[in-house]
Amino acid sequence: MRVLFAGTPAVAVPSLDALVQAGFDVVAVLTRPDAPVGRKRVLTPSPVAQRAAELGIDVIRAARVDAEVTAKIAAVNPDVAAIVAYGGLIPPAALGVPRHGWINLHFSLLPAWRGAAPVQRAVIAGDDVTGAVTFQLEAGLDTGPVFGTLTESVGPEDTAGLLLERLSHSGAVLLAQTLSAVDAGKAAPQPQQGDVSLAPKLTLEDGRIDWGQPALAIGRRARGVTPEPGAWTTLDGQRVKLEPVRLRPEVTDLGPGALMLSGKSVLAGTGSHAVELTRIQPSGKKMMAAADWARGMASLESVVFE
Repeated sequence: MRVLFAGTPAVAVPSLDALVQAGFDVVAVLTRPDAPVGRKRVLTPSPVAQRAAELGIDVIRAARVDAEVTAKIAAVNPDVAAIVAYGGLIPPAALGVPRHGWINLHFSLLPAWRGAAPVQRAVIAGDDVTGAVTFQLEAGLDTGPVFGTLTESVGPEDTAGLLLERLSHSGAVLLAQTLSAVDAGKAAPQPQQGDVSLAPKLTLEDGRIDWGQPALAIGRRARGVTPEPGAWTTLDGQRVKLEPVRLRPEVTDLGPGALMLSGKSVLAGTGSHAVELTRIQPSGKKMMAAADWARGMASLESVVFE
């Protein structure tokens, strides 16, 4: 089969590699345009574009799939389009170009967590199990029938980044298997069943820690927004970044946001019991161990996160 691959971030690269290794004829890659990266804002190709260049595959760069881009897709005459985290909507005109349509690898157990941030939302919600599915892309938001499913346990220390990394590799295998079944005429997608939940893209505000919430919820949020957009709080009106925290249920006498030093550990109060800070990045400084940061404070007991 002639395959158009659509994807942008690093988590889509294993799927591109899997399709090439499985022997599919990947005729072109659709990805988002080059974007500024780092403090110097250097214009940089997407991870998928970089990998496509290494593989010698033609790249179509587009922020949105309009009539011109649809014509470029049609020109490469794909039998099917495989899409993994492209980052844009595919309009009906483009959906109808490949004879087998577009097959999406999505990192949730649909219909749970339809949207742009399924893994992050699953971690924040405290799901014990998540997974990935391949489904037929259609005009609705992640509503199409499902070809295949895999499950993945969410560990107590899993960040969204770690979980997504695992799913990107297991999901790549699922995507290649699905396309093989489609090619052989053995694919039988089934309608989605179950309760629908939505996973909109995370904003910076989603990373803000509310110290009045229970420690368990704070821990889940910090893990769910790591690495992006990152957990944060404020101190003296300045934003302070935090890495995931550890639960300290034995400490119950700290008020929400209040800090204390316990041995070499920096503890913060919540709406239930304390959490232990691991690493912290004050405004204008580098990320550092919480204990190192605490040593630079005149009196930690007078510090309260807002």
